[in-house]
Amino acid sequence: MSEVQFLTTPENRRIAYRQNPGDGPVIVFLGGFKSDMNGTKATFLEGWARAQGRGFLRFDYSGHGQSEGDFQNGSIGDWAADATAVITKLTTGKVILVGSSMGGWISLLLARRMPERVAGLVGVAAAPDFTEDMMWAGFSEAERETLVRDGRLELPSEYEDGPYVITKRMIDDGRNNLVLRTPLNLPFPVRLLQGTADRDVEVSVALRLLDHAEGDDIRLTLVKGADHRFSTALNLRLIGAAIRSVERAAGRTL
Repeated sequence: MSEVQFLTTPENRRIAYRQNPGDGPVIVFLGGFKSDMNGTKATFLEGWARAQGRGFLRFDYSGHGQSEGDFQNGSIGDWAADATAVITKLTTGKVILVGSSMGGWISLLLARRMPERVAGLVGVAAAPDFTEDMMWAGFSEAERETLVRDGRLELPSEYEDGPYVITKRMIDDGRNNLVLRTPLNLPFPVRLLQGTADRDVEVSVALRLLDHAEGDDIRLTLVKGADHRFSTALNLRLIGAAIRSVERAAGRTL
């Protein structure tokens, strides 16, 4: 396993990352909401990339994992800026973005922000615009009033002991970073993976993204019975296969 290193972003946020050298476009893993770079998919892909002789980069957004900062102070825009800094300062040439859940949204923001750097994109249960379409749209009137009045709302989580704290800033900032309301051009190979048993990101989200995005080579694979974690041995192999598919389509042979 690669060693943890730290990078200070232009916004003066200290970001933890692990990086392996290798050939070809660097594979950059972008994790999900409140996840960290030591999750199953991230560590599997580091080993997979090493076995392939490929460059690989994983990191923690500010307020996540080993990076500095308070999660409650963060937002989609902040975490996209973290990802932009990591890619800009730690890689050269093309990259392949692998975005899981919220990381799928951030990968789309990066694709819009720096399309010349992206060789391809793999989305795993991608959750674009989730602060608006899943959180805000799913809040009751009382929860919306609490968020506006108090600036924060606590939501239960099945993935950790304590609740998620959602801030008004996170919702407002999310509205400034929506990708499904304006044209979304993805001029490179895109592979989207989505489980049919995902209770956090419904299949309809993947279908909406597929329909909305513009590009000559965008494919969606539905995996029957796969949940949001998408971390079984079969699921992990499918992620590796999706990366290979992107590379072949982009003109690189392993």
